[in-house]
Amino acid sequence: MQPSQTKGWIVTSAGLGINLCLGVLYSWSVIKFALTEQLGWTNTAASVPYTVAILVFAFVMVPAGRLTDKWGPRIVATLGGIFTGGGMILAGLKVDLTVLIITFGLLLGAGIGLGYAAPTPSAVKWFGPHKRGLIAGLVVAGFGLASVYIAPLTNYLLNFGISKTFIIEGIIFAAAVILFAQFLSFPPKDYKPVMPASGKNRAMSENLVKHEYEWSEMIKTTTFYIMWITFALGAGTGLMIIGHLASIAKFQAGVSYGFILVALLAIANAGGRVISGWLSDILGSVNTLLIVFLLQAVNMFLFAKYTTSVTIITGALVAGYCYGALLALYPALTYSYYGTKHAGVNYGLVFTAWGIGGFIGPLIAGKVADITGVYNNAYLITGIVCIISALLIKRMSAPGIPDPVITSYDLQ
Repeated sequence: MQPSQTKGWIVTSAGLGINLCLGVLYSWSVIKFALTEQLGWTNTAASVPYTVAILVFAFVMVPAGRLTDKWGPRIVATLGGIFTGGGMILAGLKVDLTVLIITFGLLLGAGIGLGYAAPTPSAVKWFGPHKRGLIAGLVVAGFGLASVYIAPLTNYLLNFGISKTFIIEGIIFAAAVILFAQFLSFPPKDYKPVMPASGKNRAMSENLVKHEYEWSEMIKTTTFYIMWITFALGAGTGLMIIGHLASIAKFQAGVSYGFILVALLAIANAGGRVISGWLSDILGSVNTLLIVFLLQAVNMFLFAKYTTSVTIITGALVAGYCYGALLALYPALTYSYYGTKHAGVNYGLVFTAWGIGGFIGPLIAGKVADITGVYNNAYLITGIVCIISALLIKRMSAPGIPDPVITSYDLQ
């Protein structure tokens, strides 16, 4: 007897729960502010553990995706909880740059990579292609939404010291991720997802990818490199704002409640994942990506002029929305173009772009702020790269087998 699709919604909910915990990465903006204000760290130094964590997270996604395809999502996500929590706890033993690079950067980064690789492939396999964008958006929304509660929690715990903040959060998130991981599973091999009864979505669902690409085949396609480059550029832009928002708000608008801005950005980040994932099922992922990059470009060109609390909030919401959209659209594109059989490792390779962009973007922004005292040149650079990304996206197409969504809706 074929299992009910209710199981798919349970897996989706568990994946969202895991990502709500792994989003502890985005609390770094609040921690960074404490390191610079309380311990006198430079912006550049305070950015290093965060950017190392981003880089490790991204590159661990490749073996983690492979292990997810081979072992199943439950084991991999459980390991993710152990590494994430352990890294946070060890980070609290000594607040030193080298220690934080090893514990927060390497261990926590690896844990997040393991935990993040498992939920999305397992969830989307329970649903037809007509819901691929929405389901991917719902699962990864947890990662973006996490700062809504993690940023205020971190800000409160910092009253007890940076060390205790790391330790307490490590214990909480290790336990939660391990618990949610037990609800993850792939559908049986003979499972057939429910398809829409009629209409445009029915036709879309019947036109499935005819070939399940191995990673070695995927990296031989031009589309993979366009996806990788644009993902890197877009992620670098969004993570620059996320990683420096508390400092940006203080420098430009005299806003001292940066942790609240981080929480607001997180809401927009999560909303971007769900709404853009849903829109991609209607408009097509290419069209949706094009809109996102053009909107982010305009936002970056204007960001230096955001000098009041209202404009800073507006800019943060737009940046968060556009950044979050990428985390739903790129996995949906990967599964549409290359299939779901090898979804873990294939998207893991695409996701390395996120790590490179996240490594470079915040570091450049920190260096610009240290040298000039403002972020204006960083905004200009990222605005330009968003325009370049939009031009590249216009040239993207399915490798050999047309994606019905993109074929029908791509801009002419």
